[in-house]
Amino acid sequence: MHGRAVADPYRWLEAADSRDTEQWVAAQRSLFDIRRREWSLTDHFYARLRDLTSTGMHGPPSFRGDRQFFLRRTADQEHAVLHTVDPDGSERVLVDPVQIDPAGTTTLDAYQPSPDGRLLAYQLSEGGTEESALRVLDVETAEIVDGPIDRTRFSPVAWTPDSKAFYYVRNLPPKLVPDDEQQYHRRVWLHRLGDDESLDPIAFGAEQDKATIFGCSLSRDGRWLTVSGSKGTDPRNDVWLADLTDSDLAKPAFTVVQAGEDTRAGTWVARDGRMYVWTDRDAPRGRLCVTDPTSPQPEHWEELVPERADSVLQDCAILDALDDPLLLCLWSQHAISYVTIHRLADGAQVGEVPLPGLGSVGGLVERFDGGHEAWFTYTDTVTPPTVYRYDGRNEQTEVWARPPGTVEIDHSISTSMVEYASADGTTVRMFVTSNGPPRNQPTILTGYGGFDISMAPDFTTSAISWVEAGGVWAVACLRGGGEEGEEWHRAGMLANKQRVFDDFHGAADHLIETGWTSRDRLAIYGGSNGGLLVGAAMTQRPDLYRAVVCSAPLLDMLRYEQFGLGQFWSGEYGSVDDAEQFRTLLAYSPYHRVRHAVSYPATLFTVFASDTRVDPMHARKMCAAVQAATRSAPATHPVLYRSEAEVGHGARAITRSIRLSADVLGFQAWATGLSAS
Repeated sequence: MHGRAVADPYRWLEAADSRDTEQWVAAQRSLFDIRRREWSLTDHFYARLRDLTSTGMHGPPSFRGDRQFFLRRTADQEHAVLHTVDPDGSERVLVDPVQIDPAGTTTLDAYQPSPDGRLLAYQLSEGGTEESALRVLDVETAEIVDGPIDRTRFSPVAWTPDSKAFYYVRNLPPKLVPDDEQQYHRRVWLHRLGDDESLDPIAFGAEQDKATIFGCSLSRDGRWLTVSGSKGTDPRNDVWLADLTDSDLAKPAFTVVQAGEDTRAGTWVARDGRMYVWTDRDAPRGRLCVTDPTSPQPEHWEELVPERADSVLQDCAILDALDDPLLLCLWSQHAISYVTIHRLADGAQVGEVPLPGLGSVGGLVERFDGGHEAWFTYTDTVTPPTVYRYDGRNEQTEVWARPPGTVEIDHSISTSMVEYASADGTTVRMFVTSNGPPRNQPTILTGYGGFDISMAPDFTTSAISWVEAGGVWAVACLRGGGEEGEEWHRAGMLANKQRVFDDFHGAADHLIETGWTSRDRLAIYGGSNGGLLVGAAMTQRPDLYRAVVCSAPLLDMLRYEQFGLGQFWSGEYGSVDDAEQFRTLLAYSPYHRVRHAVSYPATLFTVFASDTRVDPMHARKMCAAVQAATRSAPATHPVLYRSEAEVGHGARAITRSIRLSADVLGFQAWATGLSAS
């Protein structure tokens, strides 16, 4: 590749359906089952995780007309169930994934009620594939009245005001694209209820790159259609706006708002007729601007809420049914959330919403038709997600919905934020959860470091179970994430990716130097991009870690673009087609850094056969390579492969999640010498 020979001895394991691969996976399953019997705390963790997840969950509400919609999961349910509250106040189940599929392998991916609340568009995936099929339900009768429309993975739904049609995003039919590009070629379509979906017109997207991911939304009055598009997960996007009073719904005439620029913008036209713009243009931590939608380009944007030097602007909500309308802004300061109150007219801050502690707020929800209230979900290390309601009339904040179950948690558990210096001197922050001061305890260190995703404090059942058993749980806020804004993200992507791994090594060194743990008691865990993180960590500093859990990982960075959704991620990692980016990828690609006669940590790879994001081939190849190369004793440092069928990268039945987490914690406890107190 680019004039350099690159070894790939386990290429044959890329073929998931070959007889050789199936035999290899079967042998690995047998080995895993044998070694799992040695993990004495697995059943303990399973029981405790079951207790902790019995809290269930309750989501924030969506209001349409005189109806309310929300998700809730009780202790005995495998998936969250979608409910509605009828105009008379009675509550009903609308969509129960387990009722649809008793095996529990079907997931509810998304839902969007129509403006009048009479209809519900919802998306289901089977077997963990995330390849959603969209259906429309009559809310009154609970009967399906339209669909299924397939190939609607990650699709938004933008209803017209009369609830007779909606815009949505769908891949082109497989027969129209090459076999290896069926995950790509998305378009924005218009669907009129009752029409044959195969005849739906394409409203936008035919001229865009095959890897473009689209979003779409309609203003409440149905006049303004906004479409956004980014090439894969690139940290930049284009935005187009169409005035539907001047064009056919099926053929909107779009005006460019922003195109071809290295910035992001999220735009929407609110009920007051103004266009609001969240942007990182000249503001890497984000700011809020406004303009008239008839003049939507950046030169017309007027700043409403400026960037803050120490906080990232994440979300906002408009409370317009007040004499003096308000704007709520959600910020993150070093991954800790807070919410400010502003006058909508001029953006001046007039207050702050009280929060229960130092934790995370999961977005702001306002009424679709306007109002004086907003809802948000709050969580922290020992607090299950709880829904709060803020009332702008009296400036009061109250609990709106708690999880349906309760659980006792060790009150000695606390979380602190620590700072340490990375290899280049950059200050990095880390959350450390424990039940006392440092005393050389078995420790799990995790992180992510990519795609502008922040590692914020939340109710993590694995962390609570581990700390209650006598361990320490640490979460590093690495470069590549979103904890400090877009500059922090870009400091850990493309040619800068090694900084992410250096930050992670620095976190491990700090935990050891400050007495929290030692090398023989330190385990690391990461999934997806975090799987790449721990794969790089174990191949760069194998002596630093006692155990590694690598879940649904990317590990062969020279061939990642050829599998799953890989081509969506080239803006984050780079492409082997570019000679310089190839050299960067080769330098850290974990699969290519495995060396013979090196003592590698005890390692567990966990993969999911229906994963359509990150192909399990990464873990298969890496597992085989490390098993062949390590000189560590298999009895004390095994290299294991745990595979599951009919689950994918994301949502799954709660029992399966608990089994996976119990196995992971059981393995890490065995490796680090944790014994439950």
